[in-house]
Amino acid sequence: MTSQQQTSILVEDHLERRIRKPVDLLRCLVACIEIVALAVAGVAASATTTGVETDIVGASGRLPHAVLLVAPTIARFALLILPVALGVRELVRRQPQRLAEAIATGMLASAAVAITDAILQRSFTERLYDAVIMAKAGTTGVHALDWYLAGLVAYATIIGLTGYPGWRNALWLTVTVYCVVEIVHAGTSHTTVLSLLITLLAGRAIGLAVRYVAGSMSQRPTAEEIAAALEGPDRQVTAMQRILSGGTGGSRQYLATMLDGKCLDVAVYDMDQQAAGAIYRLYRSIRVRGQVSRRAPLSVENAVERRALLSYAAADAGAPTPRLRAVIPVGVEAAVLAYDHYDGATLADITLAGEESGCSDAELRGIWDAMRALHGQRVTHRHLTADRILLTNDGRIMLLDPGDGDVAATDLQLRLDTAQLIAELSLTVGTERAADLALDKAGAGELVAVVPLLHPVALARSTRATLRRRREVLPALRKRLLAAVPGGEVTPVRLERVRLRTLVTIVATMAAVYLLAGELAKSSLKVVLRSADWRWGLFALVLEAVTFVGATLSLQGFIADRLPFVRTMLAQLAGSFVKLVTPAAVGGAALNIRYLQRRKIPAAAAAASVGVWQAVSFVVHMLLLTVFIAVSGTQHERDLKPPSWSYFVLAGLALAAVIVFGIPAGRRLLRARVTPVLDQVLPRLLEVAQQPRKLAKGIGGGLLVSAGYILCLATCVAAFGPSVPIASIAVVYLTGSALGSLFPTPGGLGAVEFALTSGLTLAGLPAAAAGSAVLLFRLITFWLPVPAGWVALNYLERKQAL
Repeated sequence: MTSQQQTSILVEDHLERRIRKPVDLLRCLVACIEIVALAVAGVAASATTTGVETDIVGASGRLPHAVLLVAPTIARFALLILPVALGVRELVRRQPQRLAEAIATGMLASAAVAITDAILQRSFTERLYDAVIMAKAGTTGVHALDWYLAGLVAYATIIGLTGYPGWRNALWLTVTVYCVVEIVHAGTSHTTVLSLLITLLAGRAIGLAVRYVAGSMSQRPTAEEIAAALEGPDRQVTAMQRILSGGTGGSRQYLATMLDGKCLDVAVYDMDQQAAGAIYRLYRSIRVRGQVSRRAPLSVENAVERRALLSYAAADAGAPTPRLRAVIPVGVEAAVLAYDHYDGATLADITLAGEESGCSDAELRGIWDAMRALHGQRVTHRHLTADRILLTNDGRIMLLDPGDGDVAATDLQLRLDTAQLIAELSLTVGTERAADLALDKAGAGELVAVVPLLHPVALARSTRATLRRRREVLPALRKRLLAAVPGGEVTPVRLERVRLRTLVTIVATMAAVYLLAGELAKSSLKVVLRSADWRWGLFALVLEAVTFVGATLSLQGFIADRLPFVRTMLAQLAGSFVKLVTPAAVGGAALNIRYLQRRKIPAAAAAASVGVWQAVSFVVHMLLLTVFIAVSGTQHERDLKPPSWSYFVLAGLALAAVIVFGIPAGRRLLRARVTPVLDQVLPRLLEVAQQPRKLAKGIGGGLLVSAGYILCLATCVAAFGPSVPIASIAVVYLTGSALGSLFPTPGGLGAVEFALTSGLTLAGLPAAAAGSAVLLFRLITFWLPVPAGWVALNYLERKQAL
């Protein structure tokens, strides 16, 4: 809106009537996490919490009888009067809309908590319900959560008591008294500390969620108030114009025009925006090292003080940055920083206009000189993006808003600043031009330490977003810079505090513990420990080791290059750990491709070789299955018939194949997926076929793997006494492993156990013996290699073999 004020200030503002505060979302997520943590703690430590609850009730029972008699009435009366008093206050303050929103939110929270309470009393949540009310199993008809208390908290959250300590203290005093009274009478009401805490957090979470989604009434200072704060003996504001291109660091931007015609760039930092991006910054602080991630302060005072300090430090270093003219508080929730304004165009504006050639070499050198001036006093900018590099109309370079930088910067932080500038210039003026400029201004000797930092994790967020769309830029930039580095090699720099591979390892370990606990909890494990003949078990362990030897020989046979036997076998052993977080047919292939690449085998050749290995293994597997089905049909008097549901599965697969081949779009999709694979695999297969010894070694290793697993399953069956023909066991194993590779569960968990148990039962083995044999087989072939696989994986990583 544009208006002429009595003070002759022309105002062009776009102040939002309602705003969404990032801090509300952050607090809502924290409340939800606390609810989950309390529920988990209640289930995990129900015995301990019950004891604590008994102590609290016993201690409160020693209060004077008069207090126990009067307190409940007073507490309940206060809970009824307090929301009425808050409502009257809102009406007096002429805030009927906020009062209506608060009432609606309170009713929503009450209904949500009442529904949750009803769900908790269902049979499928019995354990959680008993933990919340801290009662013995089987207790029913008792309300675990207080719907009125949750509604009151949500109601007060929408009204907002920040800045009103009297009302806030009255609310929490009343709630505390009410909670104590309810706990004292827990013998009849089953109200517990845990249920009350969950109720209060639920009401707060719902209130915060509504406040964030619907937005809060804006209390940000207006342009008129900001202009009034900027007024001074040497400053008389005549116009305030809102800049809608977005502020930096969570600020609003204005252009203030003075009486003498000069302009100021005004950045307004509002308290409600200081939590913006807090979750992302937390993620960055966990993932990358402290010198890489930037910690943005959550208070207005700290944010403004930091930016003012960096502005003064940049000016003292002689760097071309806009001069800071004023730092002024506005009201109680905002602060203003005013800088000299310069007319010109940023690199981002030039790029959007398609004027890459419009940025001259002299201007590019000026950008480097500006950064060098900062670094001369060990000050960094840390956000040298295209929108913060200004080319003024009078031919100067200005580095805008150095508030994300460092004072007394370390060598790593200086190099990170340089890497950011090189990467950003590569996106705006081209890789070759940016690399040549870097070599000219910094030299190959200095860039040796900068090249390892040309990694997305070390760059600004906007730069990373652009690089995801232009993936070819960084590899081309590194290649051109490395060509000028003596020897063409650089020392890697550890930027990440927690690498993605480490996170995968942690997830795999947790999954292993959880899944193994589920396997060990089965009643059949007791049968295994009591009844199994462990002489057969030891033989099964030997056969499991044979499968790793076979896998090693098979991989060596399908690779033209020479592979060391021991290290290759360690890679196969490491695959037993990787299978915990990947489907059976995916993790091992990816690990072997990575292993071959580390052996200096090109990525395309490595993928093709592993593809040939898998293709030949699949053909051998199906041939063995066909042969053993034929043998088992003539060898065993009892037919090994598949269950009836398998015919429906086969019919469904056949129908899907007919549809894919019958529809042109299906054929095109199949051709698009299969053709690239065949183009890689077939030439490699023909190359291997011309080396009979290699081919025999590859096929022989695959046969050894299958034979080892078949005999291992046979020994596990023999460990429990019953006899089953080896041909039938072979059919069961080959079928079960094929089904396991189709299911997207880690290592085919669930599918393999079901298929093997069903198959052994159909082969004539009693159901109990079949389940025990399969459990023993999976313990030996899937779970026991996991620790050794973890050791092998870490060893190969240390040796740079993976």
